[in-house]
This record gives sequence, C-alpha cells and structure tokens, in this order.
Amino acid sequence: MGWIERDYADAAALVAGVAATFETACREAIAQRGAALLALAGGRTPLPVYAHLANAGLAGRIVAVPTDERCVPHDHPACNLRNLREALAADASIDPQPLTAADGDIDASLAQARALLASHPEPFDAVLLGMGADGHVASLFPGAANLADGLAMDGGVDAIATLPDPLPPEAPFARISLTLPRLLRARAVHLVVTGRDKRAILRRAQQDAQAPYPVATLLHAAATPVHIHWSP
Repeated sequence: MGWIERDYADAAALVAGVAATFETACREAIAQRGAALLALAGGRTPLPVYAHLANAGLAGRIVAVPTDERCVPHDHPACNLRNLREALAADASIDPQPLTAADGDIDASLAQARALLASHPEPFDAVLLGMGADGHVASLFPGAANLADGLAMDGGVDAIATLPDPLPPEAPFARISLTLPRLLRARAVHLVVTGRDKRAILRRAQQDAQAPYPVATLLHAAATPVHIHWSP
C-alpha cells in the first residue's frame, strides 16, 4: 500500500521522465532475465514514451501487452494495438501482443486475452496506467456492471470483458481489461495523471480507499508503492 509521487513542469518533461524509467526497467529485465514483459496503457498520451523505447537500442526481446483494449477489429481507428504497433515499429525485437481477436468479437477476445496472459504468468517488469476523469484505470470503469470482478483481488482471473456505463461517446465499445490483481502482479506500477482536475480526483482516492474510483482500489491494494507521475 502507498505511492511515490513525482511532479513535472509540463507534459514533455513527464514523457521524458517516464520514458527514462521504462528504458531502465527494460534494460534491467533483459540483463537479469533475458527479456522484458510490459503492460502498456492505450491512448495518445503515452505514445511518445513507446517511441522512445523503440529508439533506445535496448538489444533484447520485449513483450508488450495492452492493459486494455476496445473490442473492435485490429484495423479499426479505435484499436489501441494499432497505435502501439506503430509507436514501437522502429525496434523489431519489441513484440506488441494482441489482447483481442482480430475481428473484435467479445467472446473470442476474452478467450484470446486469457490465453495470452496464461502464457505470460510471470510478473510484469513495469506497468503503465493512465487515469480517466472518472477515476478509471485500464478499462475498469466505475459504472460497469461487473466492476467488482475486475477489482477483486481474489477473483482468480487475469482479464474480463466489460462495458463502460455510461459509454464514452468518443469510444462507445465493449472492452477487454486486465484485472487489478494482474496489473499489480508487477515489479513496478506507474500511474500517469495530467491536469489539476484529475489531480483532485487522485487526492480523493488517496485519502479514502472506499472512494468510488477504481484508482482508489488500485492505490490501496498495491503491495508495493505505486509510482505516480503528474504534470499540469
């Protein structure tokens, strides 16, 4: 339980700091275990971090698993895997793995995600999460009917299929999400938060483990401190 906070002057400084942290984590994992396993957030904010990794000359295999994915075909503009692959394309030794089926079918995607995670039972070397304005992390949304399944530390599953409620108008799709215990099975968890409004939500989550935000459960359930990166 707990967290370590680092503030940055602006978004560019945050990206540089997080990129350096993940580069170090990858180099250490490759040196110690021969490969690195990452869980990476979707969205546009972290793409420069991934591009940095692809151009860092890491000289070792890296498996990148999305923390969550929309149930859409892989060539759909809303597919996080598509953006992840593009950002990491400069280094062929970095292998972004699909969390969903190629056609986006929900049932097939859930089976795909659970099979993928079963093939990588070891702890993630580093996890990168963002936080929404409603306090969601990955695709663990506060209004989802099966949110408890995603947050249960004794649930026994690594991934769930879920439907945000309300559906975000910019991305009205069902999702596959890693569960909280799978996200926390990691050597380090990093949470990126930008803007003062989101920081206010973060502060409420830090102060109250029962706050109605999935990020509160994350912060208070973690066995080791979560690394929080914030910029205005």
